[in-house]
Amino acid sequence: MTYTPSELSSAKRLTQATIAAAVLAVAILLAIVLPVEYGIDPLRTGWALGLVRPADALDEPPAGANGGELMTPVETGPVARYGAPYRVDRTTFELGPYEYLEYKYHLAQGASLLYSWEASALLIHDLHGAPDSGGGRGTEVSHDKQNRTRASGSLVAPFAGMHGWYWENPSGTPVTVRLTSAGFYTTAIETRSNRTRRTHEVEPAPLPPVDGTR
Repeated sequence: MTYTPSELSSAKRLTQATIAAAVLAVAILLAIVLPVEYGIDPLRTGWALGLVRPADALDEPPAGANGGELMTPVETGPVARYGAPYRVDRTTFELGPYEYLEYKYHLAQGASLLYSWEASALLIHDLHGAPDSGGGRGTEVSHDKQNRTRASGSLVAPFAGMHGWYWENPSGTPVTVRLTSAGFYTTAIETRSNRTRRTHEVEPAPLPPVDGTR
């Protein structure tokens, strides 16, 4: 069976159009559908377009998260005093391929946070905060933004609000993150790329016995 030149040209155009449509469908899937529907952002387009970080929901502190006046520092020269003991938090996260999570504490202005974390592989990382009066998406202020496998440091909250980490796994293999922190907070909020949100209760640091025994 033979084809005329015009038939061959039409078949070629049809093949090209089919290939172009398939490429476009895959691009839409990777760039928009996966970030929005599943929180998976392999091309980083969801991040760039503001599709994958629901900051307007993440940065709303839970009721009573700052412990009222107890977690607000009263400064006397270089000393800041609080009405309650500091808290200690130790937790481990598993991040699947291309997943992200945010983990934040509510800190009063001037409240202190000490932290150390380590990941089993390189992560996209942003230590940031959002003020209570910020109004949602786009109000985050980055304190430390750099791809890392570990970090240790301290933070004195420049404003009252939610302060913590954004970690994203840019690879196709799972990554484990281990975090230890101490500070003047009462709860932590974990939000993942699948839009789940979980509150972590944290315990006060143990006080030494008053009778001197151990």
